[in-house]
Amino acid sequence: MSNPTIPFLCLIEDDEIMGESLLDRFELEGYRVDWHRTAQSALAAVGDKDYAAVVSDIRLPDGSGEEIFIRLLERGLSLPPFLFITGHGSIDRAVALLKLGAADYITKPFDLDQLVEKVGALCGNRVSPCEEDNCRLGISPAMRKIAQTLPRLALHAPTLLITGESGVGKEVIAREIHRLDPSTTIRPFVAVNCAAISESLLEAELFGHEKGAFTGATRARKGVFEQADGGTLFLDEIGDTPLSMQVKLLRAVQERKIVRVGGNTEIAVNLRLICATHRDLRKMVEEGAFREDLYYRIHVIQIKVPPLRERREDILWFAQRFLEEQAAKGERKQLSRSGEEALLGHAWPGNIRELRHAIERASILTPGPLLEPEALFEEGEQPAPVDNKELGSYLQGCEERYIRDALARNDGHLGRTAESLGISRKNLWEKMKKLEISSIG
Repeated sequence: MSNPTIPFLCLIEDDEIMGESLLDRFELEGYRVDWHRTAQSALAAVGDKDYAAVVSDIRLPDGSGEEIFIRLLERGLSLPPFLFITGHGSIDRAVALLKLGAADYITKPFDLDQLVEKVGALCGNRVSPCEEDNCRLGISPAMRKIAQTLPRLALHAPTLLITGESGVGKEVIAREIHRLDPSTTIRPFVAVNCAAISESLLEAELFGHEKGAFTGATRARKGVFEQADGGTLFLDEIGDTPLSMQVKLLRAVQERKIVRVGGNTEIAVNLRLICATHRDLRKMVEEGAFREDLYYRIHVIQIKVPPLRERREDILWFAQRFLEEQAAKGERKQLSRSGEEALLGHAWPGNIRELRHAIERASILTPGPLLEPEALFEEGEQPAPVDNKELGSYLQGCEERYIRDALARNDGHLGRTAESLGISRKNLWEKMKKLEISSIG
């Protein structure tokens, strides 16, 4: 007998890549999913089974999601909430369905996290917070929340996408996922930066080559897909791969099979694939710069890493870790009070990587035990000195700007804004009241 406490979803989607991506994601979120590829199959099931919600594409090979909904309404049935997936050209149809009683719609290309949030709201379902509090990624709420999801992802997610600015620690998270999976801890972790390899060499780097495949190929060589077999492959800056390579990459991601350059034999690989980028892949899809099918194939699970300026609790925490690393090398230093204030007052455009370099440089070049602001920043970088009162005002101003920016990015939606900031909705509301910020939209 099925567990009635687990929400039961009806997924109506004929596209195999999209359907598999949605199925994988919803199952990872803890849902039971009934996937239908045709209107006829879905029509019979919705009238017969007790679904918590229905997620349906508008266009189907033998009809449409719209027809399913209308025909069910005509039967006078009590229907579960319907959420429709639509392209920009069909938004008017989706709006018309809302007027008939549909719950919501989302347009392609969409953010899977946003879709999961919408479905969770329709089902009244929320993922229980993880009790694990041993965060290796930072002490801010945002990074603790990411850390809490990693053990489950390490066990169940074969493909992930990590996004965030350069230097935020995307590879660190990928390595942590690899470490947490007991099946891969003694297997290889292979990392490659797609943006650092020329287009002419990228295919051979990814898939390997046979002897004589091109000038200089004096022997066969395994590519990173084969090197990572049994472990984890980390493809950094996936957004920088050319369109011509994305076609071949899609096949490797989808089938877990590759063919070496100059070869004809398919080689199966069994690995976890973690992709990362600082680019906005959804925008690139809309502009035709990134394949939509590859986007949905690698975007089953997305981990969004906020920049260091949006999680200031982590600045001194990381600084102390880097100081301990330097102490192990014989350079034992500590931050002066003004040095700490200078770190907190800096914008950190290079994120954690920039912070590490600042600590390392200052530790090596400073003869005394204390690191002052002038040692931490090169000329022109150092923030203006502040006293305690000014620092508090400065940090409050930073907090206000970050909250306003987050509200703007999330169209004034308090729930999504709170989630992006790593705080509760109540905490966000209290901060907005204190800072006299009114909701947007």
